Amino acid sequence: MSQSNLFVEVHILQSLPPSNVNRDDSGTPKQAVYGGARRARVSSQAWKRATRTEYARNVAEADRATRTKRIAALLGERLARGAAEGGAGLENGQADRLAAALLEPLGITKSSKKDDQSAYLLFFGKKQLDALVTMLDGRAAELSALADNDLKEEVKKLPVVATLSTGHPAEVALFGRMVADLPALNVDASVQVAHALSTHTVRTEFDYYTAVDDENTEDHGAGMIGTVEFNSSTLYRYAVLGVHQLRDNLTDTVETRRAAVRFIDAFTRSMPTGHQNSFAHRTLPHLVMLTVRSDQPVNLVSAYEEPITGVTGLAAESVVRLADELNTVSDTWGNKPLRVLATYTAVSDKVTEVLGPPLPFPALLDSVGTLVDEWLDTGALAPIETAVADA
Repeated sequence: MSQSNLFVEVHILQSLPPSNVNRDDSGTPKQAVYGGARRARVSSQAWKRATRTEYARNVAEADRATRTKRIAALLGERLARGAAEGGAGLENGQADRLAAALLEPLGITKSSKKDDQSAYLLFFGKKQLDALVTMLDGRAAELSALADNDLKEEVKKLPVVATLSTGHPAEVALFGRMVADLPALNVDASVQVAHALSTHTVRTEFDYYTAVDDENTEDHGAGMIGTVEFNSSTLYRYAVLGVHQLRDNLTDTVETRRAAVRFIDAFTRSMPTGHQNSFAHRTLPHLVMLTVRSDQPVNLVSAYEEPITGVTGLAAESVVRLADELNTVSDTWGNKPLRVLATYTAVSDKVTEVLGPPLPFPALLDSVGTLVDEWLDTGALAPIETAVADA
């Protein structure tokens, strides 16, 4: 049975105390103008990095991905390991030379500033480096003994690009990879992440601080004086996971289900770490809403084009506004989500009517995992009326 697309959208409302989680080049918390009002902003890049870090916490070291300019050094280290450790047992010089030759077909050139680094970052799985060693099939010593031109010709016969184009770890399958010089290595991301925006207007404030020299007993002056900029905000965060793309990237249904659930968990719990020791800003969301669609993703930031004023609290009003926008978009455009699942503290019967009964977060993760399983098995989700009747 042919499968339709399946999008799982994650909508989060989360309040941050005074903080500076993502700053610009001058140290100011990032901002954006939306709806004619100045908003707090956390870039998608910052939150994707935080999500990848959170995701990796529950992944075995050998199964993780890494994004680095040091791929040649890492491959050289593996080639220098003994056979018992999965390496080729080469001397360091031989290992580095062979690693450079193997990576040459990828167009990975050395940085003009640092000889041990490539000119650009490459995102890959640690197991994929092990696969390159396995690909040599015991010929590492033979190849490393060849003259430069002969080595180059032999490497051309090896499936280096194909080896790095398969067996992607979940992190690469989720966030994708783009290599401008070699499109064959590109991996289409199955996740899109929006810049987080405050649902209300913000202004930047300044913390004037001093540090005391503990050993200075001669005067009462400060040993250091400085300022740090900050704001506080209730943020609307949005990401969408294309389960169909994730399945294509991983080619494994069990891992697809596992990665989908882990991504939602990691995105929800993650937090950029800018100035974290100064502000201890880590919080959990007020609301996590999942909308499941087969047609197209819909970012609901339009709920906050008119800024929240906070008469009865920024978070509570933001929840109500989001539920209203979901209803309005569904009625106006006729693309009601296939499912809505939400973890939140009920603020009104109207919100519960739109979002459904609030679920504990572990139950929400279990529910979306079940939906992904159903789609992977059948290629579609049963209509909600049938699902309720069968229950």
